[in-house]
Amino acid sequence: MTNQTMTLEIKNIPIKSAVPVDAPIGVFDSGVGGISVLQHIHALLPHEQLLYAADSQYAPYGSKTPEEIQSRCFDLTDFLIAKGAKAIVVACNTATAAAIDLMRAKYTLPIIGMEPAVKPAAAASKNGVIGVLATVGTLKSAQFAGLLESYGRNVKVVTQGCVGLVECIERGELSSGTTLSLLGQYCKPLLDEGADTIVLGCTHYPFVKPLIRQIVGDDVALIDTGAAVAKHLQKRLAALDLLTQQHQAGTVKFWTNSQSADAKLVIEALWGESAVVEFFN
Repeated sequence: MTNQTMTLEIKNIPIKSAVPVDAPIGVFDSGVGGISVLQHIHALLPHEQLLYAADSQYAPYGSKTPEEIQSRCFDLTDFLIAKGAKAIVVACNTATAAAIDLMRAKYTLPIIGMEPAVKPAAAASKNGVIGVLATVGTLKSAQFAGLLESYGRNVKVVTQGCVGLVECIERGELSSGTTLSLLGQYCKPLLDEGADTIVLGCTHYPFVKPLIRQIVGDDVALIDTGAAVAKHLQKRLAALDLLTQQHQAGTVKFWTNSQSADAKLVIEALWGESAVVEFFN
């Protein structure tokens, strides 16, 4: 056997990750919205340790430049890696669109992102008209344009930027008159165009699904991607032999840089139970 042949054989040996399988999974968002994704992850992978960073001080990302969003994504990823994360979930559509490619080029650990559920919505629609509620940043992104090009050719897609809605949810206003008024304003153009399926294109929006349902009625399908992201994360970790071997319930820790005195209460309200919440800069 020649040295050259030996080298080729060695290169073909799969390299296992040096990260401990019982290390935590890091999740972040521009604020508390990504907790909707965290819930799906926790339900599917109940034994995994989870870390969540809410970048509420900089919310919403939809009004930031791509460069500003990328900087935040790098800072948050570095923060979670310093806490021992074995994988990162970018639980934010706007951040995914702006930074996911750069993040995957910079970091070696698995990076899981989001995207508005245009493909499943197109498949689910009966009349071929789908609506998309999202931040302005997501709707302007090249990633979203690519989704429309790939999956929106045979359907009519009506988009609506939802300025101010993230801020309401960040304040924990899940059923306020202001939130209901904004949702009514943003859902109306979609309904006027006949949309029978609406994509919740921001991870904050599932928390106001009851209000959206109240506005659009029972015949309109509402689609978000939290469950699909959790399943994709599970597959990636399994492929890398990074699923935890523990059998006890995994712990969940939260960090926030919110300036609000109610930050912990909002997180606990969205999470649905008491939570360990620390503050970071």
